[in-house]
Amino acid sequence: MGPRLVGQSDQTSQTPIDDDAGFVRILCGVPDSIAALIPIKAFASGKTRLTDALDTTERAQLAERLASAVVATCVGAMPTFVACENDEIEAWARALGAQVIRGPESGLNRVVRHGVATLGASGYQRVLVAHADLADPRGLAVLAEWGGVVLVPDRKLDGTNAIIVPARARFSFSYGPGSFARHLSEAERASELHVIYDNGLALDLDEPADLDAFEGLDTSANRPKPIER
Repeated sequence: MGPRLVGQSDQTSQTPIDDDAGFVRILCGVPDSIAALIPIKAFASGKTRLTDALDTTERAQLAERLASAVVATCVGAMPTFVACENDEIEAWARALGAQVIRGPESGLNRVVRHGVATLGASGYQRVLVAHADLADPRGLAVLAEWGGVVLVPDRKLDGTNAIIVPARARFSFSYGPGSFARHLSEAERASELHVIYDNGLALDLDEPADLDAFEGLDTSANRPKPIER
């Protein structure tokens, strides 16, 4: 199942119904289908906040290594799409078994919104959006076990490292500092919400201190678990 142009006929019988909170429930006769969406920009231009700790080549190598693990994990568990704006990243993603969505706009929120809408138009019911710089992405493979909206915060409970939303829910993505609180507020309108914590998913490598935490990360104990709210 791949992305189609918006407006192309859908072979699945689906009836979208807006609930009172503005979320869309899809009623259909097929099991829940989920796809992963991973936004990735050029490796050489990423990880600028690690400039004091790593040189340009080292930052690019780290970004590629982390992204490769995230994509490989998702490809092994579900249909996986990389959202990118770069021919080199597109070729790299396809070599790993992912499909590619090239959007008309830049900026993380716009890219994610376009990608989720494209996948919804292709017939997917839910979309897992994951950052490409997670320390240990293995927990992504089991997040779909939870229904509804799923939020995975970073270790500071500030950012949103992974999120699952209904593809046609018109979810308002708001990445950037403090995104977890904004996404949580938006998600609380849904009839089913799970906040999940996992050591490997909670650590994304953005700052020098994250490198130290990465070196000391005990991945043997990682297991996604709900957070009591």
